[in-house]
Amino acid sequence: MPAQGSTGNVIAAIASFFIPGLGQLIQGRVLKAIIMFVAATALWFVLLGWIIHLWSIIDAAVFKGASST
Repeated sequence: MPAQGSTGNVIAAIASFFIPGLGQLIQGRVLKAIIMFVAATALWFVLLGWIIHLWSIIDAAVFKGASST
């Protein structure tokens, strides 16, 4: 997997900026993507969805992937 700050993570973070969880989906983390999307969508109704939205962006940007050691 790409290292933190790689082009793949930047693209994933940008994708999560537009749709929470999309960056995680691009990285192949389907369960995390579903959780981020559902949580952000549910919390937008009480005006707290931006917290999950930001968490989604940061999580996609700093993801390091599985180590193959």
